[in-house]
Amino acid sequence: MNLYIHVPFCARRCSYCDFSIAVRKTIPSAQFAESVLTEWRGSQDDPGWADSPKLDTVYLGGGTPSRLEPAALATILDGLRADRPFAADAEITIEANPDDVTPEAAAAWRAAGIARVSLGVQSFAADVLEWMHRTHSADQARAAVRTLRAAGFDDLSLDLIYGLPAELNRDWGSDIEAAFVLEPDHLSCYGLTIEAHTPLGHWAARGHATPVDESRYAEEFLQLSGALAERKWEHYEVSNAARPGHRARHNSGYWSGASYLGLGPSAHSSTAGERRWNIREYAAWEAAIRAGEPTVAGRESLTDEQVRIEALYLGLRTAEGVPPDLVAPAVRDRWSASGWASVDEGRLRLTAEGWLRLDALVADAA
Repeated sequence: MNLYIHVPFCARRCSYCDFSIAVRKTIPSAQFAESVLTEWRGSQDDPGWADSPKLDTVYLGGGTPSRLEPAALATILDGLRADRPFAADAEITIEANPDDVTPEAAAAWRAAGIARVSLGVQSFAADVLEWMHRTHSADQARAAVRTLRAAGFDDLSLDLIYGLPAELNRDWGSDIEAAFVLEPDHLSCYGLTIEAHTPLGHWAARGHATPVDESRYAEEFLQLSGALAERKWEHYEVSNAARPGHRARHNSGYWSGASYLGLGPSAHSSTAGERRWNIREYAAWEAAIRAGEPTVAGRESLTDEQVRIEALYLGLRTAEGVPPDLVAPAVRDRWSASGWASVDEGRLRLTAEGWLRLDALVADAA
């Protein structure tokens, strides 16, 4: 069983962020832990989880889970264990901002059973971090890595963002090199998208920010891909790469179509061809918990065709690819001739050039 817990609290909203967050000076950590466990206990009779006796992965995402008091994190994880045992090799991940990482916090996370940290670095350039509305500095990111290693974390991921507006003059190659200097085990690198209801969306609407052009976006993605190949890292999904043996098992479950349960505001769940999603805003979600009301805001059942297209899309996102017969021979041949895909060992896999065209290729194959 794979479990995602959305922790919405943040110190401020990043300029590009369209997630469900709650900006708070004071975090109601104990109350949130109680509410998550209330929602968790209400999910135990769901027939979708009847064949999942153990928790294989737990992912604390956000928002900024590292803003929760460590005692609250321990309460959540202990409460989960009380109802359903963790697998012996369970992957338990927390997303953290560098400025939240202290020796005390890192030690408490380890004591609670967290073994993997996804650190939201995004960039090492001071002007870029300021533009993003990040609350940390590059030096704090480097210090956070040292602190986490000293605390015994041997599974550490760094997040970076590429495809920024050209007017920032961001040196993407320098950020890639700075990340590798820290010797992480995993990298998650996301291309920037401009969402309408974000600070960045408002800047773009007023002409104060210019979306990166496609050629520069492609150049930066291919630059990353080349750097990973040079170091013999596994670029195992469009946005994710790892040293051998350090793939993110929780996220890999999403791409392989595994069932998952989501707790917290805006969290999604998927099992047996059904999707459902929670109330988006924290205050409304919390009110529903307190009133003993359902937290699910909506649900849908996927048609066979939707399941097929999703399996194609998710499979082509990964280095494992898909069975060739999911794509018509003439389409496969066209992709291969263009350098966008190859067929080997009985799998159809996209190249880095193909990944840049993922949406168009899936539409082509559909």
